[in-house]
Amino acid sequence: MFKINDNYLKLQGSYLFATIAKKVAAYQEANPDKTIIRLGIGDVTQPIAPAIIDALHGAVDDMGKPETFHGYAPDLGYEFLRNAIVKGDYESRGANISADEIFVSDGAKSDCSNIQEIFSLDNKIAVCDPVYPVYVDSNVMAGRTGEYNLATEKWSEVIYMPCTMENNFVPEFPKETPDLIYLCYPNNPTGSTLTKTQLQAFVDYANKVGAIILYDAAYEAYISEEDVPHTIYECEGARTCAIEFKSFSKNAGFTGVRLGYTVVPKDLKSGETMLHSLWARRHGTKFNGAPYIIQKAGEAVYSKEGKKQLTEQIAYYMNNAKIIKNGLKEAGYRVSGGVNAPYVWLKTPENMTSWEFFDYLLDKANVVGTPGSGFGPSGEGYFRLTGFGTYENTVKAIERIKNIKK
Repeated sequence: MFKINDNYLKLQGSYLFATIAKKVAAYQEANPDKTIIRLGIGDVTQPIAPAIIDALHGAVDDMGKPETFHGYAPDLGYEFLRNAIVKGDYESRGANISADEIFVSDGAKSDCSNIQEIFSLDNKIAVCDPVYPVYVDSNVMAGRTGEYNLATEKWSEVIYMPCTMENNFVPEFPKETPDLIYLCYPNNPTGSTLTKTQLQAFVDYANKVGAIILYDAAYEAYISEEDVPHTIYECEGARTCAIEFKSFSKNAGFTGVRLGYTVVPKDLKSGETMLHSLWARRHGTKFNGAPYIIQKAGEAVYSKEGKKQLTEQIAYYMNNAKIIKNGLKEAGYRVSGGVNAPYVWLKTPENMTSWEFFDYLLDKANVVGTPGSGFGPSGEGYFRLTGFGTYENTVKAIERIKNIKK
């Protein structure tokens, strides 16, 4: 008789955004005359930039000619893309990363989830709280998180690093020593950042205790302040303690195209074993590579025209975030984020729970956001709105929210 992986039965309900989708669908069915504005999920709304579309068309044409046809991609990704990444994302930041330390994939979410496979099950993980759900859920599936406590909404074998208004959403070093530390900056969901000094302190801490930092830099392109690092490898010593995940979804609108990469420096070792070798083995065994067509599109992201067009798109989304933040402040809400990330994080009013405020906003303003409690226990009492909507819908949504109390 076959057996299942019982760890999947420990997962709490459905994935956060699936739950939101079901609630919104039920509301829409009951209120077909209402026009709902979605500012919840972090999905982009602007079309892919012209320079990237041109690259896609060119790559499609390549696939129709014998002399330029491409089959399986190289395990690490095509050299033309990896070289562009090195030059555009690391050399330009003074970070020492080589092309053969970059693994091209179909997105940061997959890699953030799969990276835990190369680590022993008795490794202890530490996460910021609130946190992007994939970090915890993928470790639940693996059997690394222990048992779930319904009262505290915490896993027994997970170290939580609370990030709240009281500590400016900056995690403190955990009292219990972790083996794997998940960090996401600019942060999803809070929109907060770490200064270079603060991130350097985490790098120094990880090297001191022998931990690995799993650094999700998916929102790096939205950084506007000078003292905020664009990559963890700007910090001294990061090559011996950090793996970095990057995505083309948010900076280039690839949410429906799928492309990302992971950096595993060859200096990362457990004894004499390089983590680079382990990830290369896992990557080559379980992944067939991002398509040539998509990788050519990724290369165009680093072109002169691509950079210019994407800078304009990022400014568009950040203007939306500014509208949301300023509008909520005018309406009397306590808000943060929206400066180095397209997310605005607000305190729910009148002691409402996160899901109560979700229902309130959906019913009174027909606006969808994301309950903070879906990101972890310290997210209770908070709520996330995203600047990834259209400008027109963003303006309408904020006007509706302002009008609730009138």
